[in-house]
Parts: sequence; structure tokens; C-alpha cells
Amino acid sequence: MILAGANENTDGHRPVLLFVDDEPGIVTALHRQFRPHGYVIHTANSGAEGLAVLGREAVNLVVSDMRMPEMDGAQFLEQVRVRWPTVMRILLTGYADMESTIAAINRGEIWRYIAKPWNDEEIVLTVRDALEQQRLSAENARLLALTQRQNEELSALNAGLEQKVAERTTQLQATLASLEKAHGDLKRGFINSVRVFSGLTELRGGILGSHFVGHGRRVADMARLLATQMDMADASPQQAMLAGLLHDIGKIGLPDHLLSKPFDSLSGKERVLVKKHPVIAENLLMAVDQLQEAVLAIRHHHEQFDGSGYPDGLAGDTIPMAARILAVVNDYDALQLGTLTQRQLKPAEALQYIIGKRSHRYDPRVVDAFAIWLAGKEQPKWREIGLRPAELRPGMVLADDLSHRDGYLLLAAGYTLDATAIAHLRRIEDEADEPVIVHVRKET
Repeated sequence: MILAGANENTDGHRPVLLFVDDEPGIVTALHRQFRPHGYVIHTANSGAEGLAVLGREAVNLVVSDMRMPEMDGAQFLEQVRVRWPTVMRILLTGYADMESTIAAINRGEIWRYIAKPWNDEEIVLTVRDALEQQRLSAENARLLALTQRQNEELSALNAGLEQKVAERTTQLQATLASLEKAHGDLKRGFINSVRVFSGLTELRGGILGSHFVGHGRRVADMARLLATQMDMADASPQQAMLAGLLHDIGKIGLPDHLLSKPFDSLSGKERVLVKKHPVIAENLLMAVDQLQEAVLAIRHHHEQFDGSGYPDGLAGDTIPMAARILAVVNDYDALQLGTLTQRQLKPAEALQYIIGKRSHRYDPRVVDAFAIWLAGKEQPKWREIGLRPAELRPGMVLADDLSHRDGYLLLAAGYTLDATAIAHLRRIEDEADEPVIVHVRKET
């Protein structure tokens, strides 16, 4: 039996539900309960009938009774998990048999279980939440597929980048696996993922040499520390750091010749192309909930305090505070790299450039706080030593970024080495057939 309704998924299709229970009255009650909500509904009176429905219909969610003859709910949902793993599974249990319920959870990997008699509002909300979870999983898979397609397009722009992208993808997959073990609002695995994307951007930076490598991390560190010092309610240090790591990701699809030229040497048409990168970055990152504040900062980090910036021509306090902070620290590093002006500036010159455009290009409060922070930076209480991988020990902390000889970032400064990382570095040295020097901190 099928019920047609009005509600639709974002792809234009109504969610399809399957109710399985050997008691016709239960199936009828569920049918009646969900009729007003616009789902397509199928019903079955046994596990075998339910499997037959699943074999011919595209079902989003199954609600199954636990106690049924021949094939109970645990057995039925286990087969659903094996044969249709993306179908969401909910168990109805009408008796206090925890052993059977636990078996259903373990074997069928159900999403929720609901006791009979159920609460009408609770079961409707549970189904709605399960369908939303399914939608989010499908969207994540779509975004991952989109990212992979974009990586393939990048390889066509630069044949030499293909191998490096594959290596970065491997690192990204390993980093994403670590997310399952991380806890807290900002998991270590999520941060590592952001650093990988930041590193991918730097591979296309258009400037040879070690100075450009680490630009994103340096900007991120300065943005985080400056936001912490200013202690502004609308500038989270955590989000400022993420924005710093990813602020140039929108440049990843630009032609190489544009990335290799300082901004003030670009033609008018070239500047139009380069000025699109904040909006491109916003479009790439907008689906990541944890980055919403950072995405706003990335979009507006080229706005100017007097309103002459881009992409929206915002001025003064209408520019997000995190974007105003990012503008200062990004330009400070870019001036020293030579990506903003036609010559590389020394740190003191870069600071004077920033101060000279106070109130015009930059928020004067941010400029003043940045100058004070630079003047008061503490010297590290450690010195740097270089060691071969065989001399490393777990617990040692990197004093500087460690890059592969092909130019991409392996480990960022501040990373605490463990046995796995050390073993990997030893393999890299063996494969390279030449010494690898790792700079670590030694307390003074």
C-alpha cells in the first residue's frame, strides 16, 4: 500500500518510508500517523515482505517491529543494513527485552529504537531527524565527489601537480580518519584537514622557494594571536585562525601566470580575475558548518576601512572584525613575500607600510594592536636543533615546518611527534636515499 504526499526532498522527490509489522493494526496506525506529513509510504506484514519491497522500491527509511514470526526485527534490519546500507533503520520494541534490542542495535546498526506504545510527536520527530541525517550524509558524499572532480581539473592545468595532489589526497584521507577519534568543539583532525587544503593552495602559489610555503600557517597564527589579544566578542581566535589557513583557497583555480605576479603589477583585466578569489572561496566552503564565521572573514578580508575594497565595498565597522584582523596580518606577510608589491619588504618596512595605511586601508584599532603585539612578542624558551629521523623520539616538537623535497608540507611547526610519524619520516629518508633533517625544539 502506498501513500502519496506533498513534502519533497531538496532533489524534488518525496521521502519514502517502509513500515514493517506483523500486526495489521500497528501498520494501519503508523500509516494514519504519517499521512498528514506528505511521505510516500509502503507497508509490509513480515520481514520477507519488507525485503521484497526494498528490492523493487527506492526506500529512504524503514521502521520495523522487533517481535515478528520467522524473521524478527534484528534479523530483518541486519539484512537491510547489508543489502541497502544507506537506508535509515528504526526499531519498534514492545517489550522490555534488552538483550534482543541490543542484538538489533549491534546487528542492524539501527539509528534509533522506540518503545511501543509510542508517543506520536516523538516518532514523527525521530523519522524527520533520521531523514535529515540521511540527507546530510548524501550531501557530504556529493561534496566529496565534487572535491575529487575539482582535483582532477587541477591536474589538467598543471601536469606536475597530479602526483602532488594524489599525495595530498592520501594525507587528507588519513586526517579525516582521525576525526572519529577526536573530541571537542575544534577537533585536531578537522584542523589538520584545513591545513591540508591550505597546503594545496600554497602548491599553486606561483612563487618558488621556501618563503611562500607556510604563508597560510603564518597568517593563521598571527590572526589567532591578534584576535586573542584584542579579545573582541565578534572575532573568535579559533575562526580567525581557520580563516587565515584558508583565505587563499579561492586562488586554486587561477592561471599560473597570475599567481606569479605581485598584485600591484597586474593589468586591469588580471585584477578582475584575482579579485574573484574571496567569493570563490566562500562558495567552496559555505557548506561546512564549522567554518561559517571564518568564511565571512575570508569573503571580506580584502575590504578596506574607507570602503574602497572588494568584493562588496564595505567600510568601517560593517566589515567583520575577523576580516579586518585577517587583512592586516595577511598583508604583513604578503609584503615580505613580494606578492603584494613588486619587491619584498623587510619586517620593519612591512609594518611601516601597514601603519601608513591606517584608517585608509586598515582598521586603526587593529593596526595599533598589531604593532603592540609585534613589539611585545616573547622570545621562545627553546632553541632549534636539527636531527635525522633515526634520532627523533616521541614527544619532540617541531620547531619549523617540515616540507617534502617536492615542495609540499609534511608536518607543521608545533606538531608533537609520535612513533607513527617518526616511522613515516624514516621511510621517506630511505626512499629519498639522502639525509632528511628535522628541526625540533630543545628547551633552554
